[in-house]
Amino acid sequence: MDLFGISFLGLNVVPIILVIAGLVALRMFFNLNTLAWMAAWWVGLYLMLSNGITVPLPGSIVGMFMGIITLALLVYLTTSGEDLEATKDFMVKFFTDSRYSPALLAFLVLLPSLVAYNVYTGMTQQPQAPVFGRTIHPPPPTDITFKGKKIDLVNDDNPYRILKETDPDAFAAHVANGRKVYYQNCVNCHGDDMGGNGMFAHAFDPIPASFKDPTTIAMLQESYLFWRIAKGAPGLPDESTPWSSAMPAWEKFLSEEDIWDVIIFLYEYTGYEPRAKEELH
Repeated sequence: MDLFGISFLGLNVVPIILVIAGLVALRMFFNLNTLAWMAAWWVGLYLMLSNGITVPLPGSIVGMFMGIITLALLVYLTTSGEDLEATKDFMVKFFTDSRYSPALLAFLVLLPSLVAYNVYTGMTQQPQAPVFGRTIHPPPPTDITFKGKKIDLVNDDNPYRILKETDPDAFAAHVANGRKVYYQNCVNCHGDDMGGNGMFAHAFDPIPASFKDPTTIAMLQESYLFWRIAKGAPGLPDESTPWSSAMPAWEKFLSEEDIWDVIIFLYEYTGYEPRAKEELH
C-alpha cells in the first residue's frame, strides 16, 4: 500500500472514495427519481473506471465496460413495472412540458457537442511511444506451418513471382486476385492507398503500417510478409512488445495463394521491389 500515492492493490483510492461519497450524498440529501439515480450511477462508474485504476485503461476497454454497465442499468430499470412507468411518464413530460424547455434545449446542445468533442479528441490524439524499446521488424522463425504445410521462410520464395518474367498474363491474374484480397480484407486498416490511414486505423496504437513508407515492405523479403500476414499478432515474438498488433492471423481466412497474391499486389501498387535474399559466402 502506498499512502502517499494513495493507491492500494492497483487502485487509486481518492477518486473511488470521492465517487462513493458523492453517491451517498445524493442518496441522503436528494430525492432522485429512478432515471436520475441510474444516471448518477453511470457517471460514478465511468469516473471509477477512468480514474480509479492505477494503470490507465484503453478507451476501447472503458467503452466496452460502460456498454455492459448501460445494459445492466436498463435491465434493472425493467425489473420494476412501477419504476418503468414512472420513467416513461417523466420522459414524456421532459420532451413535451414547457417547464422542461431550458433543460431540453441544454440536453439537445450538450449531447451532440460531447459526442463531437470525443470524436475530435480521439482523432487528434497522438500515439504515445512505449516506455522501453521495441523491435519494429522482429526476426522471423526459420519456418512456419501453414494449414499443415511447412513454409521455409529462409529459402522459399513467392512461387508466383517468377511469372512476371515467364508468363505475364498469369502474373497479371495473380495481381488482380491480390487486389481483390486487399480491398476485401486489408483496406479498412491499411487504407485505400496503402498509407496506413484506413477508416479503422486511428483506433489502434500504433496505427497500421504504411506500405508506402520505404522502411516497411521495401526492406523486407516476401517470405517475411507471408509470416506476418499468416500469423498476425498472435505469431509475434516477445521483442515486439509492449505495443500490440491488432492484425488477425489471416491463415484462418485466406489460402496460401491468396496471401502470396496480396503480397505481389502490395509491391506492384507501391512500386517497390521485395528485398533480395542475401548470399552467404
